[in-house]
Order: sequence, then C-alpha cells, then structure tokens
Amino acid sequence: MCAFRSALSRRLQGLTCACLITVSPLCHADPETDPWEGFNRPAFSFNDTLDRYALKPLAQAYQFVTPHLVQDGIHNVLNNLGEVKNLANNLLQARFHSAGVDTSRFLFNSTIGLAGLIDVATPMGLPRSDEDFGQTLGRWGVASGPYLVLPLLGPSTLRDAPAILPDAYANPIRYIGDVPTRNSLYGAGIIDGRAQYLKSEKLITGDKYNFIRSVYLQTRAFKINGGEVQDDF
Repeated sequence: MCAFRSALSRRLQGLTCACLITVSPLCHADPETDPWEGFNRPAFSFNDTLDRYALKPLAQAYQFVTPHLVQDGIHNVLNNLGEVKNLANNLLQARFHSAGVDTSRFLFNSTIGLAGLIDVATPMGLPRSDEDFGQTLGRWGVASGPYLVLPLLGPSTLRDAPAILPDAYANPIRYIGDVPTRNSLYGAGIIDGRAQYLKSEKLITGDKYNFIRSVYLQTRAFKINGGEVQDDF
C-alpha cells in the first residue's frame, strides 16, 4: 500500500501539470494508444467516484481549514523528499547536470530551508525537476505501450505502471520507522496532491475520460522529450 499511496499522489500532481499544458486535447478514442478502453473506462469510473466522494472533499476541507503558509510548508517538505527520486532518475538518465541541481536543492532546502519547509533553492536559480522511472525507461527508448488506467492510481501506460515500484523504493518516507508518522506523510502527500489539482480541474472539457487520457499522454511525451513536443496538438 505504501507504493500505491505515493504513486497516487504523483499521478494527481502529474495531472495538474497536464491540465496546464493544453485545454484542447484530442477528444476521440484512438485504438492504437487505448486498445484497452473496455477495461480502462470502468477503472476510470471507479477512480472518479472515489475521488468525487472522498478525495476531493478531503482536499477542499484541507484547503479551507489549513492556512496557506502551512499548506506551502507541507507542499515544500513533500517536494524536498521527492528530490531523492528525482536525483536517482536523473543519474539513471545520465543527466548529470540535473542530478547536481537535485542534490543542491536537497541540501539547501534541508538545511537553510528548515528541513524543506521553505524552498530556498528555487530563488537561488535551482529549478526543481520532476523525474520518475517511467521517464527513465522512455529516455532509453522503451515505448510507452498502451494507455492503462490503474484502479486507485489513475492514468498510466504499460511502461509506466511497473515503474511505480522502483520509484517507491526511492521515496525516503518508505524508510521512516515510526508507522504513524510514515502513514501521516503518505496521507499528506495524497491530500496535498489532490489539493494542487483543484484549480486545474476547471479546465476539463468534453468527455472527462478522453480529456485526461489525452493530456496525460501529451504530458508524458513532453517530459520524456525534455520539453520538446513533436506533434502539433
């Protein structure tokens, strides 16, 4: 369950980025990228129902009762812990400059930034990357394979789904010995990720399943290609 909680938070944060990339996705089913639509749509409906009646209300309540300063601090701490995963994947991708930036961010934010509560690295000119093992596989030529919706975890692909496990082992939260603290951090990551997505979901138009599928695949291609998009969306 630890891997699933971490991956769910990452999926929600990825969708936030996806919605900001485009508001006019492809709205028609593509049998080449989504041959498993018969399975994906029921899984999507299950996830959407769970989100509507559980995750979204929790995220809205969290934003309502939690001061913005505290929300920012929690978000920064979680991002700082995520630098370990970014560093590991940038090393595996042979992006050594980015790996150096990840290391510097973690050191500065963990010390000057009071254990990550304050993001002092970004104003210093050290931008945060967002890497995962699925991107690492894509970097070395592994095709994404068919689109896949994972129950509880959301949009993925045949390549990205098993890549969740290596990333779980690169998550420092996994190695916290105190179980209540560890589970609290996992829960905070899920709620924080969903809260970050609240504003972006207003951009969803048309068929929600097709919209999310399109922006997810576009975002993954965008990240793996280093910010270069070949297709004219």
